[in-house]
Amino acid sequence: MKGQFQTEEWTFLSLSFSAQTTAGQTQQIIDGGMEKKRKGVYGPPLGKEGVIFVDDLNMPQKETYGAQPPLELLRQWMDYGGWYDFTTVDRDFRATKNVRFAAAMGPAGGGRAVITNRYVRHFNVIYVEPYSDASMNSIYCSVLDWMFRSAVKISYPASVEKLKESIVSGTI
Repeated sequence: MKGQFQTEEWTFLSLSFSAQTTAGQTQQIIDGGMEKKRKGVYGPPLGKEGVIFVDDLNMPQKETYGAQPPLELLRQWMDYGGWYDFTTVDRDFRATKNVRFAAAMGPAGGGRAVITNRYVRHFNVIYVEPYSDASMNSIYCSVLDWMFRSAVKISYPASVEKLKESIVSGTI
């Protein structure tokens, strides 16, 4: 799955990894969002900087030797500034300029793998501690209060408003 949008200064490309994501798919999606600048050099449209966001970075399945090919492809870009074009007979190197990467991932487990330090070193890692049920309850009760009272022009009956905490706890 991918998405792309632009502002006057930036172009954004987003990818969502899954267990079945391949290096070829990853390369094809990213290359599809780039323009040719000159022979062997690609990047976002003229005058723009690019951001590629990868969601669920640690989802691709590990292969026989423990590598995750889509991550190895991205690591190659981060180490060397590009990758080899496997769609041509010559296998030319495709350098990509004016692009930054950002990624998000959940903790390892449940289909998510641990990614290598060799790849993690390219990122500034930020960890967000999971919220407690009490915190989640407080946040979402506040959101429902806002929705019931002021945000929407729909008037909810008092019987629905009384269900606020049950709705939130059932959702959590």
